[in-house]
Amino acid sequence: MIYVLGLATALVLLWLGMSGVFEPLVLGLGVVSVIIAIALAIRLDLKDRESSPYHRIFAFLLYTPYLIGEIVKANITVLKAIMSPELDIEPSLVKVKSTCRSDLAKVIFANSITLTPGTVTLRVDDDIMLVHGLYEADAQPEAFEEMDRRSSLAGDGPSTRKGKA
Repeated sequence: MIYVLGLATALVLLWLGMSGVFEPLVLGLGVVSVIIAIALAIRLDLKDRESSPYHRIFAFLLYTPYLIGEIVKANITVLKAIMSPELDIEPSLVKVKSTCRSDLAKVIFANSITLTPGTVTLRVDDDIMLVHGLYEADAQPEAFEEMDRRSSLAGDGPSTRKGKA
């Protein structure tokens, strides 16, 4: 029930924020739209911890400054490579093992790698991610351990869905 209430709250805030109109007709249409969306979510069995991760919002807000810092550091590295007269990059592909348990945490980790300039997550297979990096030294699996740990904290809840599609 808590997930349905979280979904309803998020949808109402999104509706009000996007429409910005508080006329009775528009508000009525918003209520009808929210009810239909919630009914569909219940019917499709999409009301669980992973599809409604509102309980992880504070952990994700704590993760965001770390991610921004990593993006800034990687931007500086890529900028140095671009401005250098020689092209001294050493592209490499590495397999990174993740400790993330939930699909949400794996997505946060894979997207964090891709958002960081100079690295791209090419494939995710269970707990192994194939990552392309501009510099072999910076793209070693050990270089991603801290990001993996923090992604796991941001995305893994106390109970995780294993094997549910």
